[in-house]
Amino acid sequence: MANRDATARIQPRKQDLEDAYAPPTNFLELDVLNPETHGVGNKRYTDYELRMRTSLPIFRVKESCVRRRYSDFEWLRGELERDSKIVVPPLPGKAFSRLLPFRGDDGIFEDDFIEDRRQGLEQFINKIAGHPLAQNEKCLHIFLLEPVIDRNYIPGKVRLT
Repeated sequence: MANRDATARIQPRKQDLEDAYAPPTNFLELDVLNPETHGVGNKRYTDYELRMRTSLPIFRVKESCVRRRYSDFEWLRGELERDSKIVVPPLPGKAFSRLLPFRGDDGIFEDDFIEDRRQGLEQFINKIAGHPLAQNEKCLHIFLLEPVIDRNYIPGKVRLT
C-alpha cells in the first residue's frame, strides 16, 4: 500500500486576531472619482481621476493616480478585445440622445449623468483589472500607470523581472 503521508491533507494554520485584521496579502483597489469638466462649447469633455493601490507583484508601481476620459476607457476596451483572451465587459452607454442640440439641460455634462457614468466606469475597470489574465496585458498597465497613454505601444504581456 502507498505511503499515507504522501496523500495526507495539509493542516491549516489557526488564524489569530492579528492575522484576521492584518492587511490582505494581495489586493488591488481601483477608484474612479473627482470628475472634472474642461473646455467650452463643443470642445467640452469630462475626465475622471483613477486611483490605484495594490500589493500585486505584477504591478511595478504600488500606487498611482492618473486622469482618464471616457475615450481612454474605450481605447482600453478595444485593446483588450483585440489582443487578450478574456471576455471584456461593456462600458456604460454613450448617451447619444444627451448630445442632441436644443436640449433644456447640459446633456452629458449634467451632474447626475456624470455620476452614473463614473460609477459605470469604476465597475468596468474593477472587473477588468481583477481578471488574472488581464493583469498581464501591457495596455492595462499603461492605462493604470502612465500619465499619458501611448497609443503607439507594442501590444504584449507584462513580465515579472
